[in-house]
Amino acid sequence: MITALLLAAAAPALKCDGNGPQLELNICAWQEFERTDAALNVQWRRTVAVMKQHDREIDRSYDKEPGYYATLLAAQRAWLAYRDQHCLIAGFEARGGSMEPMLKSGCKAYLTRERTKQLKSLTENED
Repeated sequence: MITALLLAAAAPALKCDGNGPQLELNICAWQEFERTDAALNVQWRRTVAVMKQHDREIDRSYDKEPGYYATLLAAQRAWLAYRDQHCLIAGFEARGGSMEPMLKSGCKAYLTRERTKQLKSLTENED
């Protein structure tokens, strides 16, 4: 994947219309994943702020359960592991072939968009 990233940095702007050679399709899929990951990170920071605010409202004199943030962090770590492993499976359709990176990146972009929606739903009444 590093080679694809280096090529993407050196290459002229890609059309990403789905009609290019496989290397271009792979790069475009990776770029789409990177955009969705950046959006997830923005939403993550917003959600974390809300969860930490909720933690400040917990009466710890009787509530010893994990807080909102600790629970969110554990869930996010588990989700990242799930996403990465699940998307390896998505790539198996073209395992070892030139299309495999595109399939994995597409899967990661899709799941990342869905996770971003989930994180946003945790804060919808807070923003």
